[in-house]
Amino acid sequence: MSETNTEPIRIAFVCVRNAGRSQMAAAFAARERDRRRLDGEVEILSGGTHPADAVHAVVVDAMAEVGIDVSDRTPREITDAELGACDHVATMGCSTLDLGEVDVRDWALDDPGEEDIERVREIRDEVERRVVALFDELDAERA
Repeated sequence: MSETNTEPIRIAFVCVRNAGRSQMAAAFAARERDRRRLDGEVEILSGGTHPADAVHAVVVDAMAEVGIDVSDRTPREITDAELGACDHVATMGCSTLDLGEVDVRDWALDDPGEEDIERVREIRDEVERRVVALFDELDAERA
């Protein structure tokens, strides 16, 4: 990504409860931002339309397996204003957002909240693949 752009790219990851998929996506995005040395160039938001009280325990466990601690995260509501200020929004299979100029993509991923650890691992790995692909796209756009 080019360092000449002064405004950070804003990316939001959204699901209903903000307790699983969007939390995993935000964590992988933060790791990807660090790996690519993009601190200050990419802003990451995560939220839900009806936030849960806590991140799903099975998600905490699955993320710990890949060295990412999400145990201290708290699901939060995300506002229309926050979403409207984003460049890219990824919903997890639970939205039909229309945000005008914002690139909205629905990743159509299963909710890991009621799944066993094996299925959550599959969802986690797919989330990671999609986050890395999004960052690859952003690199190509800003090159």
